[in-house]
Amino acid sequence: MSPGASCSGVPAPRLPAGRQTLLLPATPLFVSNCAINRQNTRSVSSSSGRAIALKRSFVVSGGITWVDGVEEELMELQKSHEQSSVKLKKRPPLRRGKVYPQLAVPEHIPRPSYVGGKRPQELPAIRQIHNAEGITGMKAACKLAARVLDFAGTLVKPSVTTNEIDRAVHHMIVEAGAYPSPLGYGGFPKSICTSVNECVCHGVPDSTQLQNGDIINIDVNVFLNGYHGGTSRTFVCGEASESIKHFLKAAEECLERGISVCRDGVNYRKIGKKISNLAYFYGYHVVERFVGHGIGTMLHSEPLILHHANENSGRMVEGQTFTIEPILIMDKAECVTWENGWTTVTNDGSWAAQFEHTVLVTRTGAEILTKL
Repeated sequence: MSPGASCSGVPAPRLPAGRQTLLLPATPLFVSNCAINRQNTRSVSSSSGRAIALKRSFVVSGGITWVDGVEEELMELQKSHEQSSVKLKKRPPLRRGKVYPQLAVPEHIPRPSYVGGKRPQELPAIRQIHNAEGITGMKAACKLAARVLDFAGTLVKPSVTTNEIDRAVHHMIVEAGAYPSPLGYGGFPKSICTSVNECVCHGVPDSTQLQNGDIINIDVNVFLNGYHGGTSRTFVCGEASESIKHFLKAAEECLERGISVCRDGVNYRKIGKKISNLAYFYGYHVVERFVGHGIGTMLHSEPLILHHANENSGRMVEGQTFTIEPILIMDKAECVTWENGWTTVTNDGSWAAQFEHTVLVTRTGAEILTKL
């Protein structure tokens, strides 16, 4: 990754100069709004006229290797598009709303060390590996984050503002005796991130009202008894088209596939390979700019979890905790950060979806700490 890459829950500290990541080339598939082409080429034509092979793909150095066996799946996807009863209306571009003053946190609630600083801290070059006491602390923080996220999802309704969601979530966190981790991190003014439609991540809650058919990622991080726990999910506001439902399902499945490879001794890069393979198969694109990260007593630390194909070294260790939080976009696009230094959107309006969990590496797999 480049020195300016970020963790997607809240921006990551700068990396030491000179660190780079080797990115492998990959050609995405396009299956949205597709029609089966019965010619001998065994291809699928997208609405834009691009042809795709009726085979699974996985990324290798220098290109794509194909595996047969997905025609029925593509036919089913096409059918779901044709039968969609909810039409996705053209949304106006996301605009910055009014940002209200940050909410107070009772003085008796402990603050993370970064609160009060104006710049993100440097990324600690250590992995957070926990003993039994630490694991207990992590589980408590992560379970709270998961409960808060579930509650936040119940607030997603047409005409509700993202600021109203932030306020309700803030009160739930502090009433539990925890501190909302984003608040004051590098000057971030709110207690959660709310990213609507084409907002990739780090959306600042404001006066923006949700509309029927919108999607919104709500990113919750809490600091409880000295430990951080983080999770996020993309919710539908009201009704959504079948294509949007498929997009969100694919994004969540990418997270699940990434978690499935985790266990003691496994290379971190296998996470990115699993995620990127599935995303490209479904015709979507992984945002490479934002990454997962170590989490524990510190909000961010090594390792950085890349969600795309890469050749980074390093292996997982039993007792270690980190986040996996891939962001998918519907069409390949560049990311642009607004002048507020936080809100990042696609430059062409392509919608984005993200799901995140905090995981604990075990000898035989990974325990999802933010799953209720």
